[in-house]
Amino acid sequence: MPTATEAPRIYPALRYRNAAKMIDWLCDAFGFEVRARYGEGDIVHHAELTFGSSMIMLGTARDDDYGKMVGEPGGGGGKSTYIAVDDADAAYAKAKKAGAQIIQELVDRDYGSREFICLDPEGNVWSFGTYWPKAREKA
Repeated sequence: MPTATEAPRIYPALRYRNAAKMIDWLCDAFGFEVRARYGEGDIVHHAELTFGSSMIMLGTARDDDYGKMVGEPGGGGGKSTYIAVDDADAAYAKAKKAGAQIIQELVDRDYGSREFICLDPEGNVWSFGTYWPKAREKA
């Protein structure tokens, strides 16, 4: 059974039409750092971007077995990634400066989080807030 002190075991995996361009954008807009990138030219077979001790994985959308399972980038609903930050106002300013489409302005939630929601250039939903649940802490 996993423990709360080990490295994360859950990694959102995203597919983009132009993953090479999105890697640069995600680093610029949201502060990710490239941990690994594999591929040829503009095709990204697999990339890992870190945010502190957390990580996402991404690659170029392809018409292969996995691509058929996860579907095309954009639409489809039900997909969102939440990132806990220390300063939601600074994250908001950085994302907005990089051209993120803000779909919910900064708001203070009744559960104590300050957060906003935006779209990346390919339509994925990203939420940033100061609410930071930790596995070993009581809700």
